Amino acid sequence: MVVLFVFLTGLVTRVTYAQVCSGKEDCENKIKEYEAKLQIVRNEKTNLSSQIKLVNTKIQLSEIKIQTTQHSIETTQDEIVQINGKIDTLDSTLDYLSAVLLQKIVEGYKNRQASFLDVFFSPNSSTLSNQLKYIQTAQENDRQLAVRTQQVKVNFTQQKALREEKKQELEELESTLKVQKVEFDNQKNQKQTLLEQTKNDETKYQQLLSQAMAEFEAINRAVASGTKVGPIKKGEPIALVGNTGYPHCSTGAHLHFEVRENGTWVDPGKYINGGGWDKPLKEPIILTQSFGVTPWSWRYAYSGGVHTGLDMVSDASDVIYAPADGTLYTSSQNCSGSVINIKYIDHGGGVISYYLHVQ
Repeated sequence: MVVLFVFLTGLVTRVTYAQVCSGKEDCENKIKEYEAKLQIVRNEKTNLSSQIKLVNTKIQLSEIKIQTTQHSIETTQDEIVQINGKIDTLDSTLDYLSAVLLQKIVEGYKNRQASFLDVFFSPNSSTLSNQLKYIQTAQENDRQLAVRTQQVKVNFTQQKALREEKKQELEELESTLKVQKVEFDNQKNQKQTLLEQTKNDETKYQQLLSQAMAEFEAINRAVASGTKVGPIKKGEPIALVGNTGYPHCSTGAHLHFEVRENGTWVDPGKYINGGGWDKPLKEPIILTQSFGVTPWSWRYAYSGGVHTGLDMVSDASDVIYAPADGTLYTSSQNCSGSVINIKYIDHGGGVISYYLHVQ
């Protein structure tokens, strides 16, 4: 087992994970190995066995990435400890040299009466020669002391700057580790959800894939054959939350809200969270499935395992509102034997928003 101690803002965080690779270099090599395995699994025929293998490979890859980050954190912590030791040593040396240099300055001030000219006009030639040598030696020693003091100051400043860089690096690594841990936990949840939904049965797995594909095809047919309702303004009601498509293309009353740009789905959050659009439902809104990879998105094989919209319900009302101006269309499509009602708004510029399962 590898135990990681992370020191940040005076707190100690302990992270424990199973040993999957030894050392940063070994971990980086394993990352390359498992990324290659992942690509091979993705290219295999889609069936439940290959899907489970894909999820397992992702989980193993995440473990290795976590271990790699842990090794980097440990290395960075060691470097900070070493730098702290250097700074302490340099600080003590700087104090000592500064004190000696100050003493030299004070002594030089006290002895200013014994100037170079005083020595030069001394009646004793041997004394003159010795005193000249003494003065030259003293001056050179003082110069070297001043130079060394300055070098220590520069080194001290550099080490402090390096320590700040390493602290920043440590914070970034800790942040990366948190993200990796969340992804790792999500992947484990995805596997558990996959097994629960399919009952580890290939027929059930293929059925769920077919239903997801049917919903996708229904949206595409709706775009091609939708009936134009007319102009719609932001905030105007367009439909009610429903469960049309049940049981084949819906599992309960909710709104599937999707946005496409020039035919490509994008995260609707970029529009409704500070992007100038209103939300299609009134608060409080409960998000039941987010955009992207989720525990249920394995069934969306057509999108590479990405849930292409936001699933949501509202505790306030079932009314769906236009989030932005546009032209409203309506359509009803067959979805694996059930009828699914779809509304969509063409906002211009290639941007279309979709509202599925409406009443």
